[in-house]
Amino acid sequence: MLPFLRKRFPDAFISMLLRKYTADLVEGNPYVDELLLYDDGGQLVPLDKMLAVVKERKFDIVIVVYPSLRLAWLMFRAGIPVRVGSGYRYYSFLFDRRVYEHRKDAKRHELEYNLNLLKELDCPVDGAPEFSLTIHPEVDAKVEGLLASLMIDRAKEIIVVHPGTGGSAREWPAEFFGRLALRFQTDRGAQVLVTGAKGEERKVAEVLLATKGKAIPLVGKLSLKELSALIKRSSLFISNSTGPLHIAVAVGTPVVSLFPQATPMSAVRWGPYTSKKRVLVPDKPIDCAECTNKKEVPCACMMSISVDQVYAAACSLLAEQKNKDVVLHE
Repeated sequence: MLPFLRKRFPDAFISMLLRKYTADLVEGNPYVDELLLYDDGGQLVPLDKMLAVVKERKFDIVIVVYPSLRLAWLMFRAGIPVRVGSGYRYYSFLFDRRVYEHRKDAKRHELEYNLNLLKELDCPVDGAPEFSLTIHPEVDAKVEGLLASLMIDRAKEIIVVHPGTGGSAREWPAEFFGRLALRFQTDRGAQVLVTGAKGEERKVAEVLLATKGKAIPLVGKLSLKELSALIKRSSLFISNSTGPLHIAVAVGTPVVSLFPQATPMSAVRWGPYTSKKRVLVPDKPIDCAECTNKKEVPCACMMSISVDQVYAAACSLLAEQKNKDVVLHE
């Protein structure tokens, strides 16, 4: 959205309101003038304090990308003249410009739903969206040092496996990720790094167990910017539906991702927005009513995706990218 907004309003002061844990990813973005934090890393900023911050800036326009009553009320109370948001919420009367699309039906990608909000500002959306993720030299240097300390050979394939989702989607079993990683190591001589957020140590341990300890764990050891720099240096990123999947897309790394059939978690809406991808979804209708509501219950539909299927998809993608590289360098 940001490049299109900047093109439409070249002299505007653009602020972004976001959560603290994602601020690293936007810091240094050339299209943003200011970051405003919605929380302190744990608790939300009290509404009265947030209201004072927003009022002080005397914004002319706000686009509420992630609809919530709290945000809609905040922007209404701040007296922002132009307030763009969803038309299908019970609090939509708090917006003065509304977009009527049911995102829950997952008819298109979330990015495209967001871009549709810009139409209310007569903001043209021309061409493919541009992804901008600034990685500072000191972060690059730190990750280079980490790879050197791990004896990673940059001439060989580096595969990053990220088994967790933070509870946002159904997961392919960690054991399957481990068996897949072992296959890469055995058949292709690849180096496999297993990443994860704090709290996902158990999942990473399951992956390592299946690889007989041959993969390298990096759970909870990287900031989002450092994770971005690591993924950028990898040959391939493999995950379920999770935030780091979209980081991989932003830095241009090929991705293999696994999604359930359930509409709220659909790959159509939440999948990787890139041509350098393979997306695997169960090919048979499976009733996930039981597992969808119980996070600790293995998901039958995700388990129906075999390690062989994922490995074949990954090898196909790697070969495709290698062929493109050859053409580009000829």
